Amino acid sequence: MSVSDPNTDAEDLIASLAGGLAAADRERFRREAEATLALSPQSCLGPGSIYRTLVPVWRKFFHPTRDDRVTGRDRDRQRYSNNLIAAPAIGRDRSVG
Repeated sequence: MSVSDPNTDAEDLIASLAGGLAAADRERFRREAEATLALSPQSCLGPGSIYRTLVPVWRKFFHPTRDDRVTGRDRDRQRYSNNLIAAPAIGRDRSVG
């Protein structure tokens, strides 16, 4: 069983998490992530603890893009009428108004 190097694990994870951020936020995230890890006890820095330490920092910098895409299902719903929606309810007495 090999023992992983915490510094390599941290650098790899920081690079991976920074890739999903906006270009303007990447450097600030890197600096804050490295500062946060520097405050963590070195004896506890395994891959899992590095991840749990960095994810809250990453969440401060991650801003999801707005999804305004219209899917085919949305277009079809607008384009075609649906007999199940347009017809009266099943079992309803049509003679009673």
